[in-house]
Amino acid sequence: MGQINVEKNVGGIEGLCVITPAVHGDDRGYFMETYNENDMKEAGIDVKFVQDNQSMSTKGVLRGLHFQKHFPQCKLVRAVRGTVFDAVVDLRQDSKTYGKWYGVTLSAENKKQFLIPEGFAHGFLVLSDEAEFCYKVNDFWHPNDEGGMAWNDPEIGIEWPELVGEYKGTPSAEGYTLEDGTKITLSDKDQKWLGFKDTFKF
Repeated sequence: MGQINVEKNVGGIEGLCVITPAVHGDDRGYFMETYNENDMKEAGIDVKFVQDNQSMSTKGVLRGLHFQKHFPQCKLVRAVRGTVFDAVVDLRQDSKTYGKWYGVTLSAENKKQFLIPEGFAHGFLVLSDEAEFCYKVNDFWHPNDEGGMAWNDPEIGIEWPELVGEYKGTPSAEGYTLEDGTKITLSDKDQKWLGFKDTFKF
């Protein structure tokens, strides 16, 4: 299995994996080796993905923290352009790490991919001028099944890089910026999610 390197249970959280594919470069650019279902199974990962999604966001956009409640999704995420900080929170009640968060920087340069099992809240913050974010999922999007939790809940304490601002008791983006002054941008719904103790539990 030379095509990928898999770091399992990153952050001490069962099921979270960071995948780094093999990359070969020359004066034409680079070639990144693809990997298939057999390679994943050899690495101990057995997931059938049914849909690919892609989004483009500008610097300071924070999407999350999201999940589907009754149709939970396993996700394989990466940034194909730009840089994002990707963060998850374990919402599995029977997990030893219930309530623990973990984050990883994903970029076009490092080519890392983040495998997130079912039962996690997920979100990302864009650190570059623009970023294109791709993710595979093992179940379809169900518009009436979406859930979320506050991205800045101090009980969880996600350490978003380059973030400046003070928690004022709500998930509002007001008063938050990046270090260079870029305002944090969230959707209306992402500024209304409840904190960890009141959010959905798997």
